[in-house]
Amino acid sequence: MISIGKIPLSSNAIFAPMAGYSDLGARYLARLYGAGLTTSEMVSAKGLLYENAETKKLLEKTEIESPFAAQLFASSPEVIHRAVKLLPDWVDIVDINMGCPAPKIVKNGEGSALLKDPVLAGELVSAAAEGSDRPVTVKMRLGFEKGCFTADKVAKEAERAGAAAVTVHGRYREEMYSGVSDKNAIRRVRDCVSIAFFANGDVRSLKDYREMMEQTQADGVMIGRGALGNYELFAEIAGIKVERSDKENIYTQLEFLKREYPERVCVNLMKSHVCAYASGKAGVAKEIRENVHRASSFAELTSLVERYF
Repeated sequence: MISIGKIPLSSNAIFAPMAGYSDLGARYLARLYGAGLTTSEMVSAKGLLYENAETKKLLEKTEIESPFAAQLFASSPEVIHRAVKLLPDWVDIVDINMGCPAPKIVKNGEGSALLKDPVLAGELVSAAAEGSDRPVTVKMRLGFEKGCFTADKVAKEAERAGAAAVTVHGRYREEMYSGVSDKNAIRRVRDCVSIAFFANGDVRSLKDYREMMEQTQADGVMIGRGALGNYELFAEIAGIKVERSDKENIYTQLEFLKREYPERVCVNLMKSHVCAYASGKAGVAKEIRENVHRASSFAELTSLVERYF
């Protein structure tokens, strides 16, 4: 089985960090269904230095999340060196975000903007590795502008700087989430490094997983949007059986969110999750999504869950 540094994973299918989606409940279900690793939502390294309460909240984990990774974003080696020292003891792995395409992240030279500067990317990895004894990993895209392939250079710099693993999403920053994940390009990066390697993008079924593994020759696959409302995919890959209904899973996620947020915020966050589950409801998926987006309270949301699930 694959390991990251000296940390073994129970499965080579892992759950992706996704801002606004990979919250406590989602990660709990991913692990319950057999994901080998879960990672926090994207955390600001500067926020850690400023002891921001909301930043700290993102680093909380559930009782079954072991190992657990924290994903940090930064553009300053000094900042990330100091930030990793402030991570709580239960964080096992430090992941550096070099793939987020959001304009508010990119404009600060963070996330996928780092794909334009492989040397700086390597310096961030080196600073994180020197600041903590935890394994350091990197999640990236193919490059910043479509056609300007830099992931190979960034991956090489990351490995040289001490990274224990690399994950590559098969799109450029410019593409955001449009188009199709490029498996051939992911394979080109795979061939450049000897550390643990994960492929990411458009894996929504066991067939997709097998094709991704075969075509990229990755050690494992990171699954993000394809797992939302579809956590059974991790169980299929791991070869285990988990007897739970969509309704049970929805209420589990809702209970976790209730611990963290006020009702309005909780309901808004759950809308995306419930709509993801609706994708499996042929004939009524559109109707469910329309009604869910109008919900504004726990009562309205749970009424819809009882009606449709």
